[in-house]
This record gives sequence, C-alpha cells and structure tokens, in this order.
Amino acid sequence: MTDSSTPFGDEPFQIPIEDVLDLHAVPARDVREVVDAWLDEVHAAGFRELRIIHGKGIGVQREIVHSVLATKKFVKSISDAPPEAGGWGATIVTIQ
Repeated sequence: MTDSSTPFGDEPFQIPIEDVLDLHAVPARDVREVVDAWLDEVHAAGFRELRIIHGKGIGVQREIVHSVLATKKFVKSISDAPPEAGGWGATIVTIQ
C-alpha cells in the first residue's frame, strides 16, 4: 500500500552524490536524515567543498542543517554562501 498524499508514496528515492544539495524538494520531516546521510556519502566520495541550499524562510531548515553539520567531525568550516550562490539561503561547507 502506498501513501497517496505524496507523489512518491513510500518508495525511497536516490539523491545524486554531488557537491550541491538542494533541500527545497525534501519534506521538512526528512531534512535531518537526508543531510546526515548525504554528508557521509560526499565525505566518502572525497568532496572537499559543498553547498547546501536550505532556503531563507525563517531559518528553521538552516538551523537543522547547521545542527547536523555540528555533529560531523570531518566538517572543517561552515559559512553563508556568497550572494550569487544563495547568500544566507545556502551554507558552504569545507570538509577536511
């Protein structure tokens, strides 16, 4: 049985392992888990600089993203993206 309230039902979907993660399509309830798993994958793949697009809004997603980043020992630094890359609606992450 699938959940008809979402277009994807209960089926898991793959997120490409790239240096940018756009959270606009991720349901709010899944953001923490998605960011956590994606960070482990990009770290294992050898990426060194990442951009997480969480949106501006009222800052809830940004805080979730930053709280996950704080748990990762391989994260060297985080900062707001430059204006042309999303400003405070995106976070730049440097990995050791």
